[in-house]
Amino acid sequence: MIKRLFAAAIMVAAAFGVAEAKEWTKVRIGTEGAYPPFNYVDSNGELQGFDIDIAKALCAQMKVECEFVAQDWDGIIPALIANKYDAIVASMSITPERMEKVDFTSKYYSTPPALIAPKDSPLTATDPGALEGKTIGAQSATTHATFLEDKYKGSTIKLYGTQDEANLDLASGRLDAVAADSVVLGEWLKTSDGGCCKMVGAMENDPAYFGDGAGIAVRKGEDDLKKMFNDAIAAIIENGTYKQINDKYFDFSVY
Repeated sequence: MIKRLFAAAIMVAAAFGVAEAKEWTKVRIGTEGAYPPFNYVDSNGELQGFDIDIAKALCAQMKVECEFVAQDWDGIIPALIANKYDAIVASMSITPERMEKVDFTSKYYSTPPALIAPKDSPLTATDPGALEGKTIGAQSATTHATFLEDKYKGSTIKLYGTQDEANLDLASGRLDAVAADSVVLGEWLKTSDGGCCKMVGAMENDPAYFGDGAGIAVRKGEDDLKKMFNDAIAAIIENGTYKQINDKYFDFSVY
């Protein structure tokens, strides 16, 4: 009787199909390539940056081949869902809104938002009252853009396709301030274009908007790949690889 029940169970499982974990040998990584120092394209047309080095280290830890795909930020989640690549490693904040569409690993770094302005600007604070009547730039489809549009009702919010476009409009005098990740803005201020401007200060790091740090996005249901990434993140932190990559780009811990 038991044998017959077991055989029947196997037949039912076969009839409906049983999901098997995919054996990953190659992982396609989607990234933007326009968000230095985290991800950017160098003079040779190669993707570089903290995100890229972290992704390569994770792929090595997982013993899989890494293939990178550059994708404009506005379409980066739809392209993941459409199977253009398998994961997003592009400084994407883990937020409730995004988690409705994709799954995330644990964080692999976390840095606060900040505001920059021209050096001759009288701005000394970053709260909504201080920016009343000002025009603030941000990259579209980012947590910073959503935060500004919701919280800075007395300001004009101007959105751009890339962070560089917003920064250059600030340098050209067409904006009063720009909001973005503090590290990204700090690195830009060190460039010749960024010599025009100054760091005003950190903005409210509201987790409702900025989430729990930057994570790796995968399609919903790809639990095996998500676990592989989570195990690899923990491993490179434990074995010192993460610190080596961190110290290549920053003189402080971004974790």
